[in-house]
Amino acid sequence: MFTTIIVFIVILAILVLAHEIGHFISARKLGVAVEEFGFGFPPRLWSKKSGETTYSINWIPIGGFVRLKGEGGEDKSPGSFAAQPAWKRAVILVAGVTMNIALTFVLFSFGFGIGFPTVVTDEQIPQARDVKIQIISLAPDSPATQAGLEVGDSILSLDGKNVTTLTELQKYIGTKAGVSIAVTYERDKKTFTKDIAPVVLSQVKDRAVLGVSLMQTGTISYSWYQAIWQGAVATANLSKEIVLAFGNLFKNLIISHEVPKDISGPVGIAVLTGEVVQLGFIYVLQFAALLSLNLAIINILPFPALDGGRLLFVIIEKIRRKPNNERIEAIVHRIGFSLLMILIILVTYRDVMRFGGSFLGNISKLWGS
Repeated sequence: MFTTIIVFIVILAILVLAHEIGHFISARKLGVAVEEFGFGFPPRLWSKKSGETTYSINWIPIGGFVRLKGEGGEDKSPGSFAAQPAWKRAVILVAGVTMNIALTFVLFSFGFGIGFPTVVTDEQIPQARDVKIQIISLAPDSPATQAGLEVGDSILSLDGKNVTTLTELQKYIGTKAGVSIAVTYERDKKTFTKDIAPVVLSQVKDRAVLGVSLMQTGTISYSWYQAIWQGAVATANLSKEIVLAFGNLFKNLIISHEVPKDISGPVGIAVLTGEVVQLGFIYVLQFAALLSLNLAIINILPFPALDGGRLLFVIIEKIRRKPNNERIEAIVHRIGFSLLMILIILVTYRDVMRFGGSFLGNISKLWGS
């Protein structure tokens, strides 16, 4: 549990710092004074002033901020955010998102250089390592389900014979209708063997099956230039998938007025962090890349208090060709921030209800140790 908390804090720190460094560097380069660079939200734990900027660490480690001179529009003196032309303000606002996307690309590229677990074909097996045949779903009341196999189990051998390819496994099982097979599989680094008799199902009539969907995975490493390309492709494809997922999320909110159950807050992310930590470093790397890209896309949404919401006001100002009402804009952002905090609290409450037993129990053990 302690390792999970440390990894969670480190990942969060890297993602937030990357985002805020984007705002910080772009503001400095474009001549805007930075009053404070803070990790976490107040109350303040530690601070140090260097030049015109105060660097701070705050007690609530779920975010961070860069406070720019005149960002609320109250100060339009030289060096303030409000005094800058629209294009400069837009660049500063988008810089944080850009840095998170860049971080995702770097993490993916590094991961592809080391070797990410991925789906592999029979032809790719000679170039892959740690090849596994894993269960990704089970049919209800199937022989595999009745025998106690679960999603994530890796099938190692059949009747004592190692199976190295998915094709080989399916061919062997396909001829054993009604005949008991000793299926050896791995779960949580422990090996089990169950006797299972394949059957012919209505969905697959040409051969016998165990009633599972299988996926052949392995780890393939790429050369540095191939890894960079793979990192770019993965970042682009994942960005598309996340945008579509958010589209479906808002569609469901409008239609059903409910937050989907698979949406998680800080507690849920902490629980997921614990699960990927157990899987190994490469999975933590993938998880960090995914979180970084999610952070980027969430922040660019045109919602008040987010970077995208502030960018929207800059665009409105440019279209109207006159400054927005500072008071109204400030009120809108405050309302937006309040709504975001309420949403975080509600999602966190639901996470505690969902994971509460194990999560709070582990926290108690940690403090009691």
